[in-house]
Order: sequence, then structure tokens, then C-alpha cells
Amino acid sequence: MHERRFNREIERLRDPDRVTRLEVSRVVDLSLEGLDQPEKILDIGTGSGLFTEAFAAKGMQVTGIDANPEMLPAARQFVPSGSFQEGVAEALPFPDKSFDLVFMGLLLHETDDPAAAITEAYRVTRQRLAILEWPKAEQEFGPPLEHRLDANLVTAYFEGAGFRKIITTPLSWLVLYRTDR
Repeated sequence: MHERRFNREIERLRDPDRVTRLEVSRVVDLSLEGLDQPEKILDIGTGSGLFTEAFAAKGMQVTGIDANPEMLPAARQFVPSGSFQEGVAEALPFPDKSFDLVFMGLLLHETDDPAAAITEAYRVTRQRLAILEWPKAEQEFGPPLEHRLDANLVTAYFEGAGFRKIITTPLSWLVLYRTDR
């Protein structure tokens, strides 16, 4: 299970070139755009807490979850105000509608069951799900093409979970999908 789980060095997650490609501030702003007084954020696949840290800097109450327990001490170090625990996207250990925003940053392509991961995100969000992913295109960095998800497939996963209006925003290197409950 979780064969594609990121298990390389934590330092690589915060490499300056990688962070630039992620457009963290822009992604966080777009993820929060138009939400009704968001307070509680869940970052699924939090890794070192890069996005969790950015949400916390905006005054949000942040929770991070990651399948790799080795990531959690790093996330706690970078985001001492956050709550972090081990877990998987397909079986979130939270009650229904616990978070205003559920965020997945470069995680969906690594899940064992993307449809189940989005269904679980739907269950625990009150307002929105935002997913940052690689485009289905050859690039000089990131996962191999066969691990990347086609935009139509991501949209089908959203619709299967109950989300209806999906906004797809192409970024310089990545794609941000947003949908409201």
C-alpha cells in the first residue's frame, strides 16, 4: 500500500527551486479566494509542512496529515502552531465537515485510490477542496508521465464524490483544481 509515497529527503521538499515552481503564496491565495471566513485548514500529504506553514501565516488553524511518519517532525518544526498526525488520504481520521478548506499539494497522484481520497476530502470539508497537481505533460522535473493524472480524470473524481463546479487554474508549472461543496 502507498507504493508511490514520497520517501526521499525532507530537504528536497524545501529546495528553493522547487518552492519557486510551487508558487506557494499564489496557491494559498487562490485556495482561500471567495471562502466565507475560513478558519480551519486540513493539509493532506503535508510533507514538511510547506503549505501548512503558509496557511498558518495567514492566521488559519492548521492540521496536517501524512502517510510518512518521518515527515511529521519536520512539519512540527516549521509549523509549531499546527497539529500533525500520521494518516492516509483514503481514510481521514476526522469527523464530517471538520474543515473549511481541505488542501492536497502534489498528493493525489501518489494515493492508492484517488477517487476514495477525494470522497474522503468531500466528507471532511465544509466549504472547499483545493488540489495542486502536476499537469499530464512531460516536464524536466516531477514524477514520470505515467504517474500524472489527466485533468478529465481529476474532474471525474470530483464529480463522483459529489462536487459539481470545478475550477481549473493552470499555473506556471502546475495545475490547481478548486471545487466547493
